[in-house]
Amino acid sequence: MRSKPGRVTIYDVAARAGVSISTVSLVVNAPHRVRPETRERIVTAAAELGYRMGPGRRVGAARIAVAAPFTTYPSYLRRLSGMLLRARTAAADVIPYDLDSAASAESPLLETLPARADVSGLVVMGVPLGAAARRASRAARIPVVYVDVVPAAGAPVGPVVLVDDRAGGAQIGAHLAALGHRRVAFVHEAQRSRGYVSAGMLRAEGLAGHVEVRAFAVPGPERVGADVLRAVRSWGATAIAAGHDHLAAAVLVAIREDPSLGAFAVVGYDDGDLARALDLTTVRQPLEETGRVALELVLGIVAGGAVGAGEVVRLAPELIVRGSSGTADHPH
Repeated sequence: MRSKPGRVTIYDVAARAGVSISTVSLVVNAPHRVRPETRERIVTAAAELGYRMGPGRRVGAARIAVAAPFTTYPSYLRRLSGMLLRARTAAADVIPYDLDSAASAESPLLETLPARADVSGLVVMGVPLGAAARRASRAARIPVVYVDVVPAAGAPVGPVVLVDDRAGGAQIGAHLAALGHRRVAFVHEAQRSRGYVSAGMLRAEGLAGHVEVRAFAVPGPERVGADVLRAVRSWGATAIAAGHDHLAAAVLVAIREDPSLGAFAVVGYDDGDLARALDLTTVRQPLEETGRVALELVLGIVAGGAVGAGEVVRLAPELIVRGSSGTADHPH
C-alpha cells in the first residue's frame, strides 16, 4: 500500500526496515516480543523518515468496546484482565466503559451503546441490553457478545458466556447439607428490578435444592452488621451463603466484632486473594476465562466467522473448601 504524498505511514517504515507492518506494530505495542537488532532497525528507519513511534491503535487491530460495572464489582475487572491477556496475542484493542450495577437500577437495561464509530464489536458484562440498544447495534452492524447476562425470554441476543451459577449454588447447598446445616441464609445485594434473571437468583435456586433458604437483602457490604446477623439467627440459620466474597468478608467481620452473635458457617462466591487470606470457603468462578472466551467470540464474528446468535458458552464453577464452613454443631 502506498502512502499519500508527504505523509509517512507505518508501511513506509516497514519497507525501509525490510520487515512486515505487523513487526513494526509489535515494536510499538509489545517491543519485548521483537529481537533487539530488528527493533533497533525499525526505530532507526522511523527516525530517518520522521515517523513518530508511539503506542496507539495497532495496525489491522479490531477495536472492541467492553462495558461492565467495573468499579462496583472487582470480579468484572478480573474478566477484563482475561481479555487483556488474550489481546496481547490477538489483533484486538480493548476499550473499557464503566457502567452502573444492574442490581441498583429500577430499569437495569442498557439502552445507550457505549461505542464509538470506529468500534468493531461490543462485549457487555453484567447488564442486559434493552430493545433500543439492540436495535442500535443491529443498525450499526456492531456484533455484541454478552458475559454474565442471562438472555430474557424471547429477546434476540448475540452469543452469551456464562458461569453455571445454579450449579455453583447447588455445590454450596450440597456441601452445607453434608455438614448438617438445614437452614441457610442467602445474604445478597438488593435487586431493585425483577425484569432480568441475576446470577444471585440462580445461585439461590441451586442452593434451595439441598437446604432451606431465606434471602436477606442488603444495600452492600458496608451495611452487613449485627442487625442482619441477628435476623439470620432468629430465623434459625446456622450457615450463611453470601452473594460474593466481599459480602462474605463483611459477614466475618460482623461476627468477629460481636461474639454474642454466635458462630455461623460462611461461604462466599468468586474466589481470589481475599478468600484465600480469610480462609473462606467459596465457589471459584473462572473469571479470567470468561473474558478470554468472550473476546475470542467477538473477534470471530468481526472476522466473519459463523457464530450462532443464540449460542451459550457455559463454564463450570468449582467449590473451594476452606476453614470458614464447619458443621452445624461447630460452624466456625
